[in-house]
Amino acid sequence: MKPRRHARMVALQVLYEVDAVAHPVAQVLERHLAEEPLPPEGQAFARRLVCGVMRHLALLDTWIARFAPEWPVNQLAIIDRNVLRLALFELAGGGDAPVKVVINEAVELAKTFGSDSSPRFVNGVLGSFVAAGDWPRLPDSGEGEGASDPQKVLARAEGQ
Repeated sequence: MKPRRHARMVALQVLYEVDAVAHPVAQVLERHLAEEPLPPEGQAFARRLVCGVMRHLALLDTWIARFAPEWPVNQLAIIDRNVLRLALFELAGGGDAPVKVVINEAVELAKTFGSDSSPRFVNGVLGSFVAAGDWPRLPDSGEGEGASDPQKVLARAEGQ
């Protein structure tokens, strides 16, 4: 499996656990990284994704609500919600992959982990988001001091 695809899977699993049972993100992330054989660049990418999603959670959820208005964010399937969060973060500044790659990877995650309707739903929401094209670039989308330290990210997020 390609390192970035594997890193996205790990990031999704971490976000799912944190969302579902509110375990501390730093502990969940480190446990998953210890259990999954990822090369250093894959580990760094997984950390960047998880930390970026956690840092921008409120904005990402606002975008989900805008582009899936029939579905309240808190009522979405946990997998679908977190696949969308990951992809939206990556599209808006958390990654350097082309748009088509990000959407394809999100649809593949939805196929692997979601329900039968998840891939189509994820593809539709992300397609609408990209078509709108009016989203801002996320500030501090993964670079800088403490960007890959989940404890610092959470401390900042909780202080807002």
